[in-house]
This record gives sequence, C-alpha cells and structure tokens, in this order.
Amino acid sequence: MVKSPLTLNLDTVHLTDEQFYQLCLNNRELKFERTAKGELNIMPPTGGETGNRNFKLIQQLANWADADGTGIGFDSSTCFKLPNGADRSPDAAWITLEKWNSLTPKQQKEFPPICPDFVIELRSPSDALKPLQEKMQEYLDNGIRLGWLINRKERQVEIYRRGQQKEVLESPMTLFGEDVLPNFTLNLQSIW
Repeated sequence: MVKSPLTLNLDTVHLTDEQFYQLCLNNRELKFERTAKGELNIMPPTGGETGNRNFKLIQQLANWADADGTGIGFDSSTCFKLPNGADRSPDAAWITLEKWNSLTPKQQKEFPPICPDFVIELRSPSDALKPLQEKMQEYLDNGIRLGWLINRKERQVEIYRRGQQKEVLESPMTLFGEDVLPNFTLNLQSIW
C-alpha cells in the first residue's frame, strides 16, 4: 500500500523555529518535517528492509566522507532548515566543511539552517513517488548541487543536478559523485 506522510494543516497556528525544534524534542518517537507553507508532516517509520538499505547507503557515504575529509555526512534523523523555510530530513546528506564551519555552534547543534550540497532519498515500498520528487525539486530549488532519488520499486534512480534537467537511470549498478563528491562511487548491488 502506497502512503504519504500524515500532514497537519496549521493555517491558524504559526510555529516559530524554536517552537518547532521544541516540538520535535518533546516527541522524539515521531519524525516531523515542515513544509515551506508551515504544514507539519509526520513521517511514517520504515520497515526493516528499507532501514537496512538506508544503512548500507549511509555506510558507503560515511566511509567515503571519512577518507575524503572535505565535508561531513548526516543520517535521516537530521533536519535541515532550508532557505525557503521548510525543515526537511533527507535519508542521507553531505555538506562541505566550509559551509558547515560557517554555522554557529548553536546552529550546528539544532536544525542547521543550510541546504546540503548532496542528498539521497530512498523510496520505501510504502512511499508515494510524487511527494519524493517534489521534495527533491525543493532541495534543488534551495541549493543542493547533486541529489539522488533511489526508487527501488521501479529499479530507477533520478539524478538531480543544479542547473540541469533531471536524469533517470534504469537499474544502474553504481552511481558516481561527480564533481560534488569526487571519487565517491555508490554500489547499488546491495541496495536493490
């Protein structure tokens, strides 16, 4: 069954960034995202298979980031405050050290007010595709340089690049980090 996140319409309630942060802290068992319009999305948990595949993605990205040393990576628990006001949590993300170090310690500790340079979204069997595509476009509109939407159900990868049209690959076995993540290769054999 394909599902979308539960969306709470808060037309007459406007949470400040601090209130949203506190709401998330007070409800750690729930995963919230906030749209640029201020709607709250309650994200459903993933199943074991998707959780394992996401772990393998993060493991490969983390190994590369540690060896490369030019930036830092993040898992799906990290919420980023995008320039358009949305608060989003990609399944995996990476930011250059230069951008990360431009933030204050408080900004680094809370929801970093920055768009990652690179994001991955992994479609769960229960995820509707359109909201994920819209989320990827939102990342692109807010400054990512490279993004991958991995659609295991269709064995496709949508590649989002700044200033270019979306590219769709059918059943690739590897993805390359291009000039954003030099020398990074994601092995998809364990992801499919």
